[in-house]
Amino acid sequence: MKKKFCITFNSPVVLGFVFLCFVATLLGFLTGGYLTELLFMTYRSSPKNPMTYIRLFTHIFGHGGWSHFIGNATYLLLLGPMLEEKYGPKILIEIIALTALVTGILHTILFSGSALCGASGVVFAFIVLASFTGFKDGEIPLTFVLVVVIFIGQQVVEGLTVRDDISNTGHIIGGAVGAFTGYFLNRKRL
Repeated sequence: MKKKFCITFNSPVVLGFVFLCFVATLLGFLTGGYLTELLFMTYRSSPKNPMTYIRLFTHIFGHGGWSHFIGNATYLLLLGPMLEEKYGPKILIEIIALTALVTGILHTILFSGSALCGASGVVFAFIVLASFTGFKDGEIPLTFVLVVVIFIGQQVVEGLTVRDDISNTGHIIGGAVGAFTGYFLNRKRL
């Protein structure tokens, strides 16, 4: 008997997150960037404005354009299902929210004259977190060292030498969140 193939909804958190990013990017595109700036970017604004605090979390959904979205969605869809299977949906949601909050707060403090949007911080958290898959207490995985040197090192170099609209600091902060959560999550599992 031939087994039928079917498409499964294998990673609800990651698929839901990518879908929300798609919708936010589409809304930004359809409104000429108005909704992106209003809802899906974090920047210094009045502490009396409730949107200031909401945007600390929602900036990860908006993207500056379709290529920005596609780049992030590709990494999220490659790494996310493995991480969701290993850590579970609840922890993955917590990592995404923590990354959004930390990158949002630090960007607002350090770069008061610019805005931040996109899931790049979450992508870098996922990249570094994925390097902890073979972690054992008392050991530092070589994959982790190489990821830090290659991905985070590149962000440091580009942050110092290239002037563009890419938030290298958001990438570095996301990677740091991935490193800390990866270390502590895997340490507890031993």
